[in-house]
Amino acid sequence: MHVPDGFIDAPVSIAAGAVAVAGVGIALRGARRELDDRTAPLAGLTAAFVFAAQMLNFPVASGTSGHLLGGTLAAILVGPYTGILCVSVVLLMQALLFADGGLTALGVNVTTMALTTVVVGYGLFRLLLRVLPKTRASVSGASFVAAVVSVPAAAVVFTLIYALGGTADVSIGKVAAAMIGVHVLIGIGEALITAVTVSSVLAVRPDLVYGARGLLKPLELRKAEQNTAEPRPSRA
Repeated sequence: MHVPDGFIDAPVSIAAGAVAVAGVGIALRGARRELDDRTAPLAGLTAAFVFAAQMLNFPVASGTSGHLLGGTLAAILVGPYTGILCVSVVLLMQALLFADGGLTALGVNVTTMALTTVVVGYGLFRLLLRVLPKTRASVSGASFVAAVVSVPAAAVVFTLIYALGGTADVSIGKVAAAMIGVHVLIGIGEALITAVTVSSVLAVRPDLVYGARGLLKPLELRKAEQNTAEPRPSRA
């Protein structure tokens, strides 16, 4: 879904850039409430994981491939504001170091892959947790559904942006069919990665999963009870 330079015209790219700057600015302020000495290292690890995972493509259909977007996963692990920052930093580094997505299209990519996936994915995740039982299985299931929906949602937003300022000689109908159809399949792969990752962290440190705070009790280590009864005297 990385948009290259020149694929979207200048006026729409500038408008998307303004939306991205506003979104990142709000995220910078909100992340102050989410980050502390315990969660800051996890945010760095999450950004590194998303960066590495986005470099790996998996086959989808008809010769196409997909990769993790990571917005929903990052939001569930470290919070929605911090999640936006994690994915935005990843997109910036990819554009600068690997030319994966154009610099002039960075606003479009941040809007679709960071803002949209986090807002849609985390919003749906929290909505599902309101109606599901407060269990680890519910958290994992909600993360799966949220990730599935967030990816085609990002494809829909890109299609709308293309309709406003696309420069390629391809009809909007073909773009919508190709983008949304393929990204529904990509969403399934994203959901599997998201659910497995969230489940793994829940199994060892549920207190580190931002989206599950207040829902699950942290793991407790119990000491074996010592036998304090006095020993009986032995008979001769």
